Amino acid sequence: MAEDVHNEGQERVTLEKERHVTPQYSETIAYERKPAGFWVRFWAYLLDVAVIWGITSILLKPVFGILGMETGGTEWYAPYAILSAILFYSYFVLMTKFFRQTLGKMVMGIQVVSLKQEKLTWGTLLFREWIGRFLSVTILPLYWLVGFTPLKQGVHDFIADTTVIHEASYRERKVRVESVGRNELQQTEAFD
Repeated sequence: MAEDVHNEGQERVTLEKERHVTPQYSETIAYERKPAGFWVRFWAYLLDVAVIWGITSILLKPVFGILGMETGGTEWYAPYAILSAILFYSYFVLMTKFFRQTLGKMVMGIQVVSLKQEKLTWGTLLFREWIGRFLSVTILPLYWLVGFTPLKQGVHDFIADTTVIHEASYRERKVRVESVGRNELQQTEAFD
């Protein structure tokens, strides 16, 4: 009889162990596009500013010269400043919408991608390129965040849920996969 009680106790312990199966983990390597850092984005931006300066000098300055209007004023409400700002922001919005990159980004091999959607929407672009870029240009240290965030995002990227990636560069990422028994993938969790 004592032997039967002992066997029942062992069966209960065995059943308890089977009920509380500890999960098994395996590592998988995934490849993802590499985010573009501060310096490559900085040089792309300088190239874009040079392109915009050239377009402004070719299109706007001659017209203002013919009309005898000032182009050297520093007031933000001067007609030349307003048209230059419209050209500046329109360049970034339209190039990013139709090509996902500006000319500077094309030269550097980087492009803008949305973190939430397949395509960049007009709303996303207007927030990113008008509001976000205005904040980044006005308060310069906000743009430096690009160097310190995991996905290399500036304030304008955080506002629009976007980031800038290299077109042809990937990085490895280890993914921990939890599997219990014969079940397939049940949970994935990234870790470094």
